[in-house]
Amino acid sequence: MAKWYEEAVFYHIYPLGLTGAPKYNTEQETVHRLRNLDPWVAHMKEYGATAVYIGPLFESASHGYDTRDYRLVDRRLGDNEDFRHFVDLCHENGIRVVVDGVFNHTGREFFAFQDLKEKREQSRYRWWYQDVSFEGNTHYNDGFYYKAWRNCFELANLNLYDEGVRQYLFDVVRFWIDTFDIDGIRLDCADCLEFNFMRGLRRVVDAEKEDFWLMGEVIHGDYARWTGEDMLHSVTNYELHKGLYSGHNDHNYFEIAHTIRRQFDANGGIYRGRRLYSFVENHDVDRLVNKLNNQDHLVPVYTLLYTLPGIPSIYYGGEWGVEGKKEGPNDDFLRPCLDLEKMEKEPPHPELRELLIKLAKLRGESPALVDGEYRELLLTNRQYAFARILGETAVVTAVNNDENPAGVDIPCPVEGSKALEVLTGEILPIENGRIHLEISAGGSAVFKIVQE
Repeated sequence: MAKWYEEAVFYHIYPLGLTGAPKYNTEQETVHRLRNLDPWVAHMKEYGATAVYIGPLFESASHGYDTRDYRLVDRRLGDNEDFRHFVDLCHENGIRVVVDGVFNHTGREFFAFQDLKEKREQSRYRWWYQDVSFEGNTHYNDGFYYKAWRNCFELANLNLYDEGVRQYLFDVVRFWIDTFDIDGIRLDCADCLEFNFMRGLRRVVDAEKEDFWLMGEVIHGDYARWTGEDMLHSVTNYELHKGLYSGHNDHNYFEIAHTIRRQFDANGGIYRGRRLYSFVENHDVDRLVNKLNNQDHLVPVYTLLYTLPGIPSIYYGGEWGVEGKKEGPNDDFLRPCLDLEKMEKEPPHPELRELLIKLAKLRGESPALVDGEYRELLLTNRQYAFARILGETAVVTAVNNDENPAGVDIPCPVEGSKALEVLTGEILPIENGRIHLEISAGGSAVFKIVQE
């Protein structure tokens, strides 16, 4: 039986942006903006989301990844009771909750870094940070050097080889589970974390809560290194993310098909059996509508997101096709404050609503989309069809990146008498073991094979 996270549809929220919190944490009073997310829980449920990844959440100086205090919800968002209320409301609606775990670094206002600044060589936390040297310096002119994430010295790298750091962070995770009843953690900068730290974290969460999920942010590298029985359950599939938009922009479905063959083919896919976290946009990358040359391709891209191997995720606003593009290092445009009622009334791309609701429903009803073998059925530069097969059942997906409708002839991967197109309700006959159909320009079709 599949775990909840294997069959999940995720919704991703960057709460400081969505709630319109100030960019810098200079507020003295707690402002209970998390309570404004209550109606978003019903919205997530309507779109078939069964899990939400929300973060960062904890007290920080600015964007949330420069942590001040791991045990306090950021005062710009509210307090610990506000977040527990959000988790309880999600659970009441069948939605699991995953938070950001920012364990690669802390902000400079974190207590251990402050102690290091004050007591220098005598600080008991001297070894909590990487490469501390009192013979060096940084542009902050502290009188000592330390290693920072990508030389952003507001983010001081923790030394995860130090037992004190490890036990502190493990206790933080136990606190989160006990206090908030969270269901998983997305590890920020997992590709920078020490592997034995992640193994230790896996042991901690396995002991604390059944079916607790660990997912890591990994951009480059062999994803198999981070996932396994004693490691993380999943990582971000940036390789597929890139292919999903560039394969459409270049009219090159071979790029997407090659990625999936390499990753998940039953006869040699290097990640077969693993469940990677699939996405088309998030809080760090441009919105999909800004990456696509032709916005009509939103439909086939999202169809592939839900039906290819992986755990699909929608980043808030993506269900309406909102725009957002990085400007240099500025991510603000990727993380907007959105008015739920206004967006539902005036969505930029209203065609996405019905599509995403139907795709989530299909995933929930189709074990083949969770556990099914991937099999390529048809591939050209502009048309692509594949099946997800489980036993004698199959779901068949066909997409078209051409500016014109395309007739395709797809071999049926299992025995069946007809094919039910789930997005339109159309029924097509299966003749001589093949499905004949015309896909609209920039369109998609998804079939259940009916056996009678």
